[in-house]
Amino acid sequence: MVNEDNHFLEAKEIDSKVFLEPVDEKILNENEPNNCIPVRKQRKKKKKKKGIGTGTDELGSLLQSNEKVGSHESDKSQEGYAPKPATDCVIKKRNKKRKKKTSSDVKIEEKESTSVENDKTVPLFIPVKQLFSDSDYPIGEIMEYPKVELDSRTAINRTSNAEKKALDSANIDMYKELRQAAEAHRQTRKFMQKFIKPGMKMIYICEILEDIARKLIDEKGLEAGLAFPTGCSLNNCAAHYTPNSGDNTVFEYDDVCKIDIGTHINGRIIDSAFTMTFNSKYDKLLEAVREATNTGIKAAGIDVRLCDIGEQIQEVMESYEVEIDGKTYQVKPIRNLSGHSIHPYRVHADKNVPITKNADQTRMEEGEIYAIETFGSTGRGYAVATADQEFSHYMKNYETVNVPMRSTKSKQLLNVINQNFGTLAFCRRWLDRLGQSKYLLSLNDLCQKGIVSPYPALFDIKKSYSAQYEHTIILRPTCKEVVSRGDDY
Repeated sequence: MVNEDNHFLEAKEIDSKVFLEPVDEKILNENEPNNCIPVRKQRKKKKKKKGIGTGTDELGSLLQSNEKVGSHESDKSQEGYAPKPATDCVIKKRNKKRKKKTSSDVKIEEKESTSVENDKTVPLFIPVKQLFSDSDYPIGEIMEYPKVELDSRTAINRTSNAEKKALDSANIDMYKELRQAAEAHRQTRKFMQKFIKPGMKMIYICEILEDIARKLIDEKGLEAGLAFPTGCSLNNCAAHYTPNSGDNTVFEYDDVCKIDIGTHINGRIIDSAFTMTFNSKYDKLLEAVREATNTGIKAAGIDVRLCDIGEQIQEVMESYEVEIDGKTYQVKPIRNLSGHSIHPYRVHADKNVPITKNADQTRMEEGEIYAIETFGSTGRGYAVATADQEFSHYMKNYETVNVPMRSTKSKQLLNVINQNFGTLAFCRRWLDRLGQSKYLLSLNDLCQKGIVSPYPALFDIKKSYSAQYEHTIILRPTCKEVVSRGDDY
């Protein structure tokens, strides 16, 4: 699903400059009789390269660069290279001769360049719609519908049905919008999977990811952009965490991070998530949740009962055990989290897809779009909010009616939310990005009036670990399309 004409990017390293203090010869010779004693030259102290911060200044230069980034570049620290400004200094050129490149050095550089070009790195700075000018975006994984077990109803053998094919053709514009958002999602996560390293701050990871996704989706108000803030819940935090400004949480080597990304075109949302770890001891946990998600996708279909999907997901996930630090855990589904149907500009619509067995007899229907997601944990399998956890995710209530407001600041903030997010989820970092300040009282006022809903981060028990995998599927008249499917998961 990657375009063959790949473009590559490379962060340009800034050469550090030497700044020298001006020296007055009169002062040097003042205490030297007859000027017969030579003056020793002071050694020039080399300026050390500064490490990178986690702000967006370095990010801006990275994203505007016309160079190439290969996979070996991601091994560098997230710190940037910027010399200190010269104050009261005279800039002098280096007198040291640069070492000439030998033929062997040239061969090494050529070899590295070739390996970078052979790497299928996605074009990060070119909007997806420019790569597919004819809107012929990659189609997701095509699957046939399962047979409905209990009443012998079936949705198979629809691919050759003329009536269903006609219905399929009528929705082609919607499919193209979803596929465009899915391609931006795939390219974003492919880069981030190589870019993310232990020791990076979560806020830095989120800002890089979101800026890249905005460029790929070609963000344009409510017509195209991010569907919700980047979820990056760590360890026993299962969902709904994204860092607020000033949050210095770091992604450590032994952490388990669930990265949930949303993109949209005209409100057609792609909701897909994966889990990242650096320590192989969590591999079985990730495998259990990934297979449970794939089981849910396979079981989903027209006329299928939601409770039957949940039962199959639970059976697969609980068949796994994982050994962590000498202790064995059964992988449990987090029963109060689930998949969901998706409507335009509404990521959580009216139907929930359970990940455990229950009594919900609701059936899936033709033409619906679902996010099939599963959460597995080594804890008790239930996630709750904590009293000391501050909110980061917010979303305007979809069915909000006009509510009288006296506060001018609350009205102004609501206008900002309506213009930039509508009924899509947002976070405090995004309000900061729009230049909003001192808005917490107004935001709390909108929450108290029921206009906006806050979503707290959800945690399983301490010292437990959780994983998540998720895909968006379309129940087309002719087949089931896993539109967010990629080579990674």
